[in-house]
Amino acid sequence: MPNNFLFSVFFLLTFSVFGQSKKDTLQMTTQDSSIVYSIELREIVFTPGNVYNSDEDKKAKLILKRRIFRVYPYAKLTADKLTQLNATMAKLKTNKEKKKYFKIVEKYLEDEFEPKLKKLSRKDGQILVKLIYRQTGQSTYDLIKDYKSGWKAFWANSTARLFSIDLKTEYQPFEVNEDFQIETILNAAFNQNQLMRQEPSKPINFDELSSYWISKMKSSSIKNAN
Repeated sequence: MPNNFLFSVFFLLTFSVFGQSKKDTLQMTTQDSSIVYSIELREIVFTPGNVYNSDEDKKAKLILKRRIFRVYPYAKLTADKLTQLNATMAKLKTNKEKKKYFKIVEKYLEDEFEPKLKKLSRKDGQILVKLIYRQTGQSTYDLIKDYKSGWKAFWANSTARLFSIDLKTEYQPFEVNEDFQIETILNAAFNQNQLMRQEPSKPINFDELSSYWISKMKSSSIKNAN
């Protein structure tokens, strides 16, 4: 069996839990606003990621920050556990030992994460899928396909899509504005020691990323002006 076991089980568990939540009820609070505002006051470099076009835009970005702070630890933990899993699997010699170890890991995941994952909303799940891709370099769909089968991956994705979650989603900060916003928030949180830094599976040059979006916004403004 491939070394993607932990990741696959984690997500099979995750999306079965998301299925119990049919509404995204996350709201902005005064505490959220004050916390994020204090973060931004310490920012030195201003990028499109912390420029607001309206109060609604500001609110949306503040809520996005709250979501990232909520789910990033799960993404980081997944990557950390995969590393540990790879090291342990390399030491196991028989399929029987590996299967036994798989069951132990599965039981641990169920006991440790199910109560916490029940608290996540559908939008949290969408962000988590992107962050998992950031940390592992593979989509959830592909990882489940590797571990289980193409049919299992299809079934899992079909179920997830009922709750507006696509397991094939990739993390594309140079292509998708929300992903750029996510990377901006992560970069600020890492620099201020508010989240524990973990480098993405596929390196991202944040200065290059910011310059790209600044240039893109300027080009768009000029085009609209004409």
